[in-house]
Amino acid sequence: MKKEDISKNLDNLKKKEPKILKEFKEFINRGSVIDLAVGIIIGGAFTSIVNSLVSDVVMPVISMIIGGFDFSNLKLTIPAYIDGIEPATINYGNFITAVINFLIIAFVIFILIRSINNMKKKAAPAPVEDKAATKVEESQTEILKEIRDLLKKDAKKSK
Repeated sequence: MKKEDISKNLDNLKKKEPKILKEFKEFINRGSVIDLAVGIIIGGAFTSIVNSLVSDVVMPVISMIIGGFDFSNLKLTIPAYIDGIEPATINYGNFITAVINFLIIAFVIFILIRSINNMKKKAAPAPVEDKAATKVEESQTEILKEIRDLLKKDAKKSK
């Protein structure tokens, strides 16, 4: 096969590329998708930090405050009525820990976004008052007042 034939075949393949594949390539090549991927990776690492904070720092303090109670052992056991089957457990202590994890993550994200918004407000330039525009508005207002007064005088004369 000649190079020209190979080139034509490749061009034909490109033309036959499904529309959805083309759209997918455009979607993947956007910067926001890369940013999202980076955010997910950082979020995964952040989650492990928060899990450690909750399980190793927060929960022991809460446990100490409420008298040495361990949340991770909180569970509701549903007895098995059939021989040979182990009873089911509902581990709501783990759920409480997960809720605390969520609240900590939500609070940290709130503080982060709030800080970013405050920095944007401080970085934004102060609005500059356009003195020329103000003078034009004032002169237009004066002209309109004069026209009004003249119309009032004409209305009095015509009566």
